[in-house]
Amino acid sequence: MNYKLSVIVPALNEEGNIVWAVQNIIESFQKVGCSAEIIVVNDGSTDRTGSLVNGLSEKYPFIRMLRHDKPKGLGASYWDGVQNAWGEIVMYVPGDGENDAYEIMRYLPLLDHVDIVIPFFYNRNVRSWSRRLISKTYKGIINLTFGILLNYMNGPVMYRKCVLDDIDLRSTGFFYQTELLIKCLKRGYLYAEVSSALYQRLSGESKALTFKTLFRVMVDYLATAATIYIFDRKNKLIVPNSVTALRHRQFEEFLSRQAKS
Repeated sequence: MNYKLSVIVPALNEEGNIVWAVQNIIESFQKVGCSAEIIVVNDGSTDRTGSLVNGLSEKYPFIRMLRHDKPKGLGASYWDGVQNAWGEIVMYVPGDGENDAYEIMRYLPLLDHVDIVIPFFYNRNVRSWSRRLISKTYKGIINLTFGILLNYMNGPVMYRKCVLDDIDLRSTGFFYQTELLIKCLKRGYLYAEVSSALYQRLSGESKALTFKTLFRVMVDYLATAATIYIFDRKNKLIVPNSVTALRHRQFEEFLSRQAKS
């Protein structure tokens, strides 16, 4: 099956990583053989990120760039990309070069059976013990609070775009990935977890563990919990053109045939 895929690449001052990240995505397209586009969201970069992406887009017509005049945050960048994507499947790949896009694209055929493919990293030792401890604590808090059971929430998740069309995303920062997963899983969308490898960025430092970022994550976590358990407790419908809806219909048809036999 020829999948129509939009890869969204948020980037803030990633001049040392963005070319490798985009070229890696292009090589991954060739491996899986899909119709695809790359949307780089330049989130107010003040370095050469924008000019490097412009150079790539002149060479590859399936690359385009959205530009924010000033930084709006990772979540806002991703959501901007989603709203402008033409693919039936959307995927996030960071512009820092920490992910081999093929590690998740290899699982595209799973989207014939589920609406969400969620990667977790099997080689977490590439990160420091303190980063791994924070990730494990974060995972435990999220799973316990929202009654889910995921190995990892912040990787390059693939979604069928139709399931996001009916989601109200609040977070504009790093928590957006977790918020989307919570809201989609609470609605009952089918998903699969898959193993993936993690790499180390070529240059620069991660922006994920600054005090400002962690404080924003805490605020967004509390806001999402309040939304789920207090302000918006109504059951949300599954969109009819999702794989989840199709599989529910198939199951109901099976029960109907069984009852008649």
